[in-house]
Amino acid sequence: MIYKDFQDLKLSALGMGAMRLPVIGGKDADIDEAATAEMVKYAFEHGVNYFDTAWGYHEGNSEIVMGKVLSAYPREQFCLASKFPGYDLANMPKVEEIFEKQLEKCRVSYFDFYLFHNVCEMNINEYLDEKYGIYEYLMKQKENGRIRHLGFSAHGNYDIMKRFLEAYGKDMEFCQIQLNYVDWNFQDAKAKVGLLNEYHIPIWVMEPLRGGMLAALPGEHAGRLEELRPDEEIPAWAFRFLQSIPNIVVTLSGMSNQEQVEKNIHTFESEKPLNKEEMETILEIADRMVNGVPCTACRYCTAHCPQEIDIPEMIKLYNEHKFTGGGFIAPMALMAVEEGKKPSACVGCRSCEAVCPQQIKISEVMSDFAGMLKG
Repeated sequence: MIYKDFQDLKLSALGMGAMRLPVIGGKDADIDEAATAEMVKYAFEHGVNYFDTAWGYHEGNSEIVMGKVLSAYPREQFCLASKFPGYDLANMPKVEEIFEKQLEKCRVSYFDFYLFHNVCEMNINEYLDEKYGIYEYLMKQKENGRIRHLGFSAHGNYDIMKRFLEAYGKDMEFCQIQLNYVDWNFQDAKAKVGLLNEYHIPIWVMEPLRGGMLAALPGEHAGRLEELRPDEEIPAWAFRFLQSIPNIVVTLSGMSNQEQVEKNIHTFESEKPLNKEEMETILEIADRMVNGVPCTACRYCTAHCPQEIDIPEMIKLYNEHKFTGGGFIAPMALMAVEEGKKPSACVGCRSCEAVCPQQIKISEVMSDFAGMLKG
């Protein structure tokens, strides 16, 4: 196992995420505890010392099962991470109640790592609002030793992350972002990495395989990678990409079965970053995979929209939603947009299309997006 230095710790470069544990009968809330215990045992015995869970994973049962399973191991030999569930605004006034319950569910007296969960467009104002006392409470728990290291995870855009960092950056010890070779350009992860480097904040990675999407590639793309590294399996390419980016400490993988655990651990027995040709190839493959509406965000369109819709931002979210086949990122971001400026507010006047250098049928995109969101 590769280990990375973080302050006085040596953390396994591969962390076990507990968002996609094996379940019984296809029910997300019904975790297969025995299978999970076997996976954790194998991971622990092969050098993984970082385990990540959260309040909402598996409908609230991930913390319970991980707490039970990990209680079989010496507490000082593993690091446990959980998060304050700010993805649900109803939780904002409940930081003390939730934190105490999380310690109980996880059967621990402290968290090695604790995060503001999912800083994004939907909740940034609430996270920064002093009336909820979230920052103050978590800092107090850090002072008391019940949080060893405090950080945040983010699905929001660059500007949202910057707002959060301007407020709390001096106290953030790490940040967890969605990072993989598709999102390097598609979700502007490259710029987010740059922002975190400016603040000298170490990076934790979530969704390295894009929810499993990068575990298998279409034949044409897979063939190109196999020519470059005949002995490298396709999922390993996603991890080798991350091994090529400085300042990444922990890469979390939400593993769902024993085979995934074994293969991922095998990959992290060695560090094999991509060379220039390999990096160019994999990013070209990523661009071809996305193949979205070719908006360049020149913003000529916005000045001609009678509804004042932020068209480039809506197209960016449309591309994400279409590529992912749904998901939560676009709907979550749109929760922060007033009704009169969402895709459904487009009146189809086509004034924007008359000035679009890319000749995008913007009205059709807005209509399609609105229909996708309703469905």
